[in-house]
Amino acid sequence: MSDRNAAFAPSTALSVEEVRSVRHWNSHLFSFSISRPASFRFRSGEFVMIGLPGENRPLLRAYSIASPAYSDELEFLSIKVPDGPLTSELQKIQPGDSIFLGRKPTGTLVADALLPGSRLFLLSTGTGLAPFLSLVRDPDIYDRFGQIVLVHCVRSVSDLAFREQLESQLADDPLVQDQALVQFSYLPTVTREAFHTSGRIPALIEQGRLFEGLTGPRHFDPELDRVMMCGSMDMIRDLGAHFDSLGFDEGSNAKPGHYVIERAFVG
Repeated sequence: MSDRNAAFAPSTALSVEEVRSVRHWNSHLFSFSISRPASFRFRSGEFVMIGLPGENRPLLRAYSIASPAYSDELEFLSIKVPDGPLTSELQKIQPGDSIFLGRKPTGTLVADALLPGSRLFLLSTGTGLAPFLSLVRDPDIYDRFGQIVLVHCVRSVSDLAFREQLESQLADDPLVQDQALVQFSYLPTVTREAFHTSGRIPALIEQGRLFEGLTGPRHFDPELDRVMMCGSMDMIRDLGAHFDSLGFDEGSNAKPGHYVIERAFVG
């Protein structure tokens, strides 16, 4: 381990975990995995606090867990902010380094916060993809919904993290590969470079592109469809208002609904 680990001290609210792997997708996006405590339990789609030592106290931020609930390691997806209090240092981590992990995962992007339905749409921008990487590798989600559509909107093609795995319909995942081949669809879209699908998510909805190849109507129906959203505040605000106008109700852990959003962000 590197000498930076000397700054870590035990805490009742935090555990100290080992960085297992790091992948830099481009100059401003990376993912990493860490060890998972035997006692750590979470539902696919939840987030947890992670961080590094600060001057006087640990510097923590909420990160969605990208790995499925059955995984032996915990994976995360992060942006790189040069002057970000946490990400400016977090982007420098290497295998063997230590990292703080909170003990209490939580969040609303979980299947229990949605009413039963036929089609599940996972709408993400940027690193908002992370919780959906967890959900689409969870066998339970395929038992709950007949069709699952993951939409990932980014600025450049290199921002499409985990693209090959998702384009293969999770062919390397032994637990869900058979179900995903039939039930899972992946729709990446790029806004600032040439790509086979371009435009923001609202435009894809208006054009009907979001519903191509699916069974059912080429529009959102609160009787059939359930939606999860994670990413930019603009996307969540605009699409939330759109779903409200269609008669969709926002759900929560206490009261399941037609759509749910996540309000946790990193910086």
